[in-house]
Amino acid sequence: MDALVKSLKADMNVETIFKIPIFGGIPVYESVVVTWIIIAAVLIACLLLTRNLSVEHPGKRQLALESFVEWLYRFFGETIGEKGKRYVPYLVSVLIYIAISNLIGIIGFKPPTKDMNVTVALSLMSIILIEASGVIEKGPKRFAHSFAEPMPIITPINILEIFIRPLSLCMRLFGNVLGSFVIMELLKLVVPVVLPALASLYFDIFDGLIQAYVFVFLTSLFMKESIE
Repeated sequence: MDALVKSLKADMNVETIFKIPIFGGIPVYESVVVTWIIIAAVLIACLLLTRNLSVEHPGKRQLALESFVEWLYRFFGETIGEKGKRYVPYLVSVLIYIAISNLIGIIGFKPPTKDMNVTVALSLMSIILIEASGVIEKGPKRFAHSFAEPMPIITPINILEIFIRPLSLCMRLFGNVLGSFVIMELLKLVVPVVLPALASLYFDIFDGLIQAYVFVFLTSLFMKESIE
């Protein structure tokens, strides 16, 4: 059991890779460096997939890419509604980032989503966009009045939701990532040969993709409530 605790502490600990020598030294954590790697990989993939595009003579790669983008807009459009389609690029970006972050542990990197700072930042970005979209679509006056709906007596509860939503998004994502990691470590202790490899297919791949989808799905639902 002591070995398990030490292993959990070592894997969940966020190491400082280097410090930027300004303002007394700004630490750059492992999760930040891995995030930079993910951004670079996605950027390179986008450049490769979108080069040599043609309006008159689209190739198979372009047609497949356009079909995929159209499917994403239809998929999120059903959840977020017509008014929210302008926010689909953000939702897709977060979906791709969380999915890759959860899967990157397969190739030896520490998933950024194991760092609570990352999940908190994602949740705060989402909730700011949710509230901002409500102000943009409804206008400041109507948005402020929506806190008194359906009756003024529940206004404190509606205001409290502003803080509850990002907390629930953050803890759900971080808790599931942490829980799957603890289960995998326990399986390695009990059955160190076959079962961990089979369980890894679920926890490292399937569950990682599911958590990315759940985070974005809930964000889109909250946004739909805010803009309607």
